[in-house]
Amino acid sequence: MKQLTFSAKTVYSLFHALVPSIGNVIVDANVGFPYITAIDSLFSEGIEMPPLSKETVWKEVMPRLFKVIAGGADVLRFEIPKPMERDKFFWFKDEEFARQTLAGLNPYSIKLVKEWPLKSELDPEIYGPPESAITSELLEAEIGGITRVEKAIRERKLFILDYHDLLLPFVSKVRELEGTTLYGSRTLFFLTPEGTLRPLAIELTRPQMDGKPQWKQVFTPNYHSTGCWLWRLAKAHVLAHDSGFHQLVSHWLRTHCVTEPYIIATNRQLSVMHPIFRLLHPHFRYTMEINALARESLINADGIIETSFSPGKYCMEICSAAYDKLWRFDREALPNDLISRGMAIEDLTAPHGLNLTIEDYPFANDGLYLWDAIEQWVSDYVNHYYPESGLVASDAELQAWWTEIRTVGHGDKKDEPWWPELKTRHNLIDIITTIIWVTSGHHAAVNFGQYPYAGYFPNRPTIARAKMPTEDPTDEEWKSFLEKPEAALLATFPSKLQATRVMAVLNVLSNHSPDEEYIGEEIEQAWADDPIIKAAFEKFSGRLKMLEGIIDERNANPKLLNRHGAGIVPYELLKPFSKPGVTGKGVPNSISI
Repeated sequence: MKQLTFSAKTVYSLFHALVPSIGNVIVDANVGFPYITAIDSLFSEGIEMPPLSKETVWKEVMPRLFKVIAGGADVLRFEIPKPMERDKFFWFKDEEFARQTLAGLNPYSIKLVKEWPLKSELDPEIYGPPESAITSELLEAEIGGITRVEKAIRERKLFILDYHDLLLPFVSKVRELEGTTLYGSRTLFFLTPEGTLRPLAIELTRPQMDGKPQWKQVFTPNYHSTGCWLWRLAKAHVLAHDSGFHQLVSHWLRTHCVTEPYIIATNRQLSVMHPIFRLLHPHFRYTMEINALARESLINADGIIETSFSPGKYCMEICSAAYDKLWRFDREALPNDLISRGMAIEDLTAPHGLNLTIEDYPFANDGLYLWDAIEQWVSDYVNHYYPESGLVASDAELQAWWTEIRTVGHGDKKDEPWWPELKTRHNLIDIITTIIWVTSGHHAAVNFGQYPYAGYFPNRPTIARAKMPTEDPTDEEWKSFLEKPEAALLATFPSKLQATRVMAVLNVLSNHSPDEEYIGEEIEQAWADDPIIKAAFEKFSGRLKMLEGIIDERNANPKLLNRHGAGIVPYELLKPFSKPGVTGKGVPNSISI
């Protein structure tokens, strides 16, 4: 079925025609960009492609990527991503690096620092000393005497991107691969009085390996040329880590992958006439088909992800490790996710029942409104079909459905204490709301901004190909860095082939197709046949139309510095509706691309 739809045709053509052809044009897989302006040529000049007479479907399904130049040649020429269109140097700025942790492509990683000093939980016998090299004195010098670290933690002003313990066990294995490297990393941010984040320090760690002791170094924003370039290189490594975590965990694992057990159990255990089947069905359309295409050509061995992201062939192994260490069904609910990361505190008197640690957190602010709208719609629906809570516990199909999800679909976690019970209407509402949020709001937030934020890859490189110049350098390597630091940055960035392939993929995956179905837009026939459910859906649709206006108002508010300002792209990833071909906004019903 999905093969007949626009988005499947597009993705199929992308993986089976366009991506291989790029490899035929760029023969040397390891050649990088000679200078920064050469990267810009992908948007101005493009890459001349072979004749497309046998693959006219390329231009039919990917017209945004192909431009015809004089003489009729076909050219792969990328659109300028909106952030770059507004500010050519957006990717260079520390303030944008920090802002995107709250309003960018991966708003799921930033966490509150709750304990100090920072310390690894990994075995020191294997990985070396667990203590972080980031000290109170170092941070207080960066903060500029405004406050002490202990006070900043107490006042909830210190935040972290922590990829240390997840990545460090893979460093030695990844470094055996050609053309890539890896570190464990920690990046610390300070919440300023204006409500924005300011990066303070990056720590990169190599474990003890190959007879060498552990290596770790802290880099800070710097006003000397050498320190300034080292800081830029450290940021490139952290951004590669964040890009990998986004794609493998926030996106693939937490939306596409874990939704499959819900879909399979729904089709196996619930009759098509069951009200919960009818409620969930719009949110499951096409996901299995699009996941099959991803397994075939995106996350497969030697596929786009393995050949273009830092962990290489260990990408799926890291994804599995993250599932084992981090994934919990209860924390897939947006409010619980925010609380678990220290980004919110429960307060039943506050809007949405939460106080945000950072008031201007665009993803959380828009997401909580959408979460509440979904929860109210699900509550109206469930309460209509289950007027008494006892009916939930006695529904044999429903109980078999939830049992299969827990004990078969997520069998390796079946005994975890955090699984919610399914005994009451309240339990059912929480479970269904979580599943719908994952397939709609969560997925939209991490998918449709891919080209806007990562289309200009220096902003979010997917791979770091070279180690830091300060890690055990030879005299020649250090001299080379000092003489031409830009070359060191370009050698760290993805190769031309890696970058071009990823850009093409992200361009397609970020687009809304003409057959997209948006949350709250069209009523299902089964719902329209029941006047009570029809009225509840119309109320839900009305709330989402209100969210459109609320997001517009927030983006126009000059006091909200994380979503408004010179050169800043409005945060629209959770605007409910969109138009075909648009990137950066719209919340579809399901994980359709």
